[in-house]
Amino acid sequence: MNKRIFTGAVLALIILLAAVFICFWAGKSLYNRMRGTDEPTVNQPQNQPNNPSTQPVTPEQAQAVYLALGNPSGAGATDPNNYLLVNNFMVISYSRDKGIPNWVAWRVTKADLGALDREDAFRPDDRLPKGWTRITTADYTGSGFDRGHICPNADRYGSREAADSTFVMTNMTPQTGDLNRGPWQKLEVYIRSLVNRGSDVYIYAGAYGDQGKIKKKVTIPANNWKVAVVVPAGTPTSAINETARVIAVDMPNVKGIKTAEWQVYRTTVRAIEKSTGYNLFSSLPQNVQDALETKPDNINN
Repeated sequence: MNKRIFTGAVLALIILLAAVFICFWAGKSLYNRMRGTDEPTVNQPQNQPNNPSTQPVTPEQAQAVYLALGNPSGAGATDPNNYLLVNNFMVISYSRDKGIPNWVAWRVTKADLGALDREDAFRPDDRLPKGWTRITTADYTGSGFDRGHICPNADRYGSREAADSTFVMTNMTPQTGDLNRGPWQKLEVYIRSLVNRGSDVYIYAGAYGDQGKIKKKVTIPANNWKVAVVVPAGTPTSAINETARVIAVDMPNVKGIKTAEWQVYRTTVRAIEKSTGYNLFSSLPQNVQDALETKPDNINN
């Protein structure tokens, strides 16, 4: 065989084999995308949706998503005053003796927002263990305090089920009307505006202090606090670093502050940890924790 013809045949065979290999892998990728089963991301945490902005569809996924930055008080199933309650829409650390949550964790994405009308559905939380006192809406009647949502109803307008889930009494604390309908609400609205502008927001919020009890059952907290981590929509929590925006506020549960802007009460995560005894962001690397917990937010738009 002519040497030139032989060389050409070898080159043609190499090109043909390369083309077959490329077509095989391209076809496999297309097949997986059509089935919705792309190759899993390496080290993708179990129980978390593959898309970081996907809404959890099980309590197990919800716990993985909403507590991705950490469980601030180590809440679980044994301590009645640090009792973990989980559904698809939020995670709660509840205190049986106080009758209010210690803290609530949730995330707000564009899919969580909507145009539902508010339908009050306040009710006892039937998930509490047998024999525990269940706080009812009537326990607040005549107290002069609002049934103040920790996870806001409007943060869950993506579906009626989600919105209704926020009305369990384990998600309520006694708030003055001036706090609840003043700077607390203004911050809620502001956070939703960030989501509408292209962010996902991971939130921890709760209460501390003791100003007595309503009907000897429901503790009136001295302060309400909130910590919000703002990241571009779709950002996995594993990518959160020192540059993330963190909004931390600590608001007094008093009268006379209805006209105050929420920015007046900005503080640091570290200051909130000192007041509550919690360890926020415990799942993040220590250098990231230190950066995020010590810088006050100063953005006003």
